Amino acid sequence: MSQLGLGMAPDDAPPGARPPRRERSGAWPVLVAVAALLVFGLAVFLGLRSLGGSSNDFQGQGDGSVTVVVAPGDSLRQIGRTLADAGVVSDAGAFVDAASSDPRAQSIEPGTYTLRSHMSAAAAVALMLDPSSRQVRKLVIPEGWRQDKIIDAAAKATGLSTDQIKASLSRAATLGLPTYAAGSTEGFLFPATYDFQPGVTSDQVVTAMLKRFNQSAMQLDLEASAKATGRTPLEIVTVASILEIEAGPDDYDKVARVIYNRLAAGMPLQLDSTVNYALGVSSLKLTADQLKTDSPYNTYLNKGLPPGPIDAPGDAALQAALNPATGSWLYFVTTDPKTKKTEFATSYADFLALKKQFQSNAG
Repeated sequence: MSQLGLGMAPDDAPPGARPPRRERSGAWPVLVAVAALLVFGLAVFLGLRSLGGSSNDFQGQGDGSVTVVVAPGDSLRQIGRTLADAGVVSDAGAFVDAASSDPRAQSIEPGTYTLRSHMSAAAAVALMLDPSSRQVRKLVIPEGWRQDKIIDAAAKATGLSTDQIKASLSRAATLGLPTYAAGSTEGFLFPATYDFQPGVTSDQVVTAMLKRFNQSAMQLDLEASAKATGRTPLEIVTVASILEIEAGPDDYDKVARVIYNRLAAGMPLQLDSTVNYALGVSSLKLTADQLKTDSPYNTYLNKGLPPGPIDAPGDAALQAALNPATGSWLYFVTTDPKTKKTEFATSYADFLALKKQFQSNAG
């Protein structure tokens, strides 16, 4: 019997013999599984990003009430940080992702917003785009309002006191009042709708109204256009303020022509609106004694224009003051106060006939 191989250790092999085949380690299937999970996780993350979401984004509409402030110039990421710090969204990235999928998010304005805690980023974007979430103090100034009425309205809208606003008006020369206004703000607090943030100062309120006037003046090229008509900018604003009271927009240019015709003829303007301003009233019928009021604004007693505007004129009135209609009229009468129907005359006799119509309609 051969002794070949007898006494050899199990791992020993004869020369030239192949080593025994080993079983593969179990680590390889684990690595494959881990790689698969990583690929799946990346796909989920990218999928959430493409949908404007985030893997740790809050869900739903949130609850409670949170006030946040967006500063002028804030980027979407800066807004996101503000919301995350306030607990509105989970993180800035979630907000940026949601905002990037909604083009309207670029229109988010600076201001104070009322949002909710733990909102999904998409819900936060949607709420910030809802005007009702933005806290504003709205001030509406119609054309033809006098300064005292504007002051009262501004105080009521902003929560400031009338004394604070008046104090700012006294500094108007440093806040944007044109030099040709001769230091008076009457007529230069522009009629418009203003949105102010909570905490607005009286200087900011006055500055906004003066800035809006200056924008209109620039668009009309007021100073150069006034010079071309042989008038000063202050005279143009004064005429425009008279138009606001004496006529409707459709007749602004004709009434402007009457004013200029009477000035050229050396006739007193005889306007009730200027006497009303002098008296601090608004009356359709002035008494004989009221028409004798001693005031530079009494255009029955004084020839020429009053010293300055009697209210705040808007764009249409300013435009008409610069571009009066062509005509030879010397008189105008609002024959029907209810409809503001205005008729024009070149003779005194025709004027008296129109005046009778007014008296009949006014009752």
